[in-house]
Amino acid sequence: MATVKKTTKVTKKADEVNTIDQLRDDLATKTADLLQARRGNAAGELTNPRIITVTRKEIARLNFAIHANELAASKETK
Repeated sequence: MATVKKTTKVTKKADEVNTIDQLRDDLATKTADLLQARRGNAAGELTNPRIITVTRKEIARLNFAIHANELAASKETK
């Protein structure tokens, strides 16, 4: 029998939406984490190199969220 993969839709609640400043703070933290992970990988100290890929994707998601929030804010002011 073929197995059916169930996917769940991830939605954020209204109280979980971050402001642009919070997103930028998270972005700065993730960028520092990525830099530290890259240094650790170059030194051979990193036990799980997949963390670099995961962190890069999180940074991309944060950049997208920041951009989307800025566009929404600019549309509200017009």
